[in-house]
Amino acid sequence: QVQLVESGGGLVQPGGSLRLSCAASGRILSFEPMGWYRQAPGKQRELVATIVSGDDSNYASSVKGRFTITRDDAKNTVTLQMNSLKPEDTAVYYCYFRRWSNDNWGQGTQVTVSS
Repeated sequence: QVQLVESGGGLVQPGGSLRLSCAASGRILSFEPMGWYRQAPGKQRELVATIVSGDDSNYASSVKGRFTITRDDAKNTVTLQMNSLKPEDTAVYYCYFRRWSNDNWGQGTQVTVSS
């Protein structure tokens, strides 16, 4: 069973930046989607960004142009660079990968955007 461990969350002021990283304990194949979801208090978990091999990435409309997702298949990692953060970006961010029809999740990392 491959485990995912996120890092990089924290408190940042509006307009600031954070970089989230997720490391897998085993091999993630390049054709297996990886990415990030988030869940704010009282809301459903929502997709933030996904990436398959190379530059095949997709973003939620609310983060497009501000967030960038990348992956390193040699290191089995996925990274989310978040710029121009807004208070509405406050949530627990979860890393995931999909193997066949099963989604595998990290434990989550808190991102708080507040002045």
